[in-house]
Formats: sequence, structure tokens, C-alpha cells
Amino acid sequence: DVAGKDVMIIDDMISSGESVLEIGKKLKEQGAKRIFIFTAFGLFCNGLDVFDKAYKDGIFYRVFTTNGVYQTPELLSREWYVSVELSKYAAYFIDTLNHDMSVSSLLDCSAKIDALLKNKGLKD
Repeated sequence: DVAGKDVMIIDDMISSGESVLEIGKKLKEQGAKRIFIFTAFGLFCNGLDVFDKAYKDGIFYRVFTTNGVYQTPELLSREWYVSVELSKYAAYFIDTLNHDMSVSSLLDCSAKIDALLKNKGLKD
């Protein structure tokens, strides 16, 4: 039951946006409160108009994508858009590989998540 709850939609990439917006519509029909869309790569191949309309219609609240691909000034100016800085993490990967070390510790965030939850009093 999503009625009255904030919901996250997580996808690897936004190309046209059809899939995440369709999911958003279905969640709104079920009473979801705010919808946050998270994706690694926001390509927005069909332009921003479809997202502008969906935002105006209340389908979603915010879209978060990384700066792993070019972000146009038009995209960055949208009220509904949040750019997530990725360069620090790309540098960690490059540095780790340059030292012939495994990147597996960079990919496992469970210890960081556990510490955050404990700090917020949400986990023993």
C-alpha cells in the first residue's frame, strides 16, 4: 500500500522517460504522496517537455541523476531536477585501479548505511 507515502523509483537510465513516468502515474493512481525518481544516467533523449508536463501534473516531485553524462543548462535550470555529483567516486575508482587494488570495497556501502541508520537511531 503506497497511499500517503513518499515513493522512490530507481532505474539505471532515463532515455525517453516513458517507463519511469508510467510507473509514477500508476503510483499516483494508488495514492502515493511524492515520487522521487533516481537514475545513474539521465539522457532525456526526447527532450524535457514530457517531464515538464508530468511535473506540472504532479506525477513526480524530483528527478535525481548523476553528472556522469552531459547535463544541458536547460536541464539544470528545471525546478524538478537535482544533479548528483559523481566525479569524486569516479576518481576513487580510477585511483583504486591504478594501484592494482579491488574496487569491491567501493561498491559495498552496507557498512556506511548501517552506521547512518545507527546514528539516526533507526538500528541497534
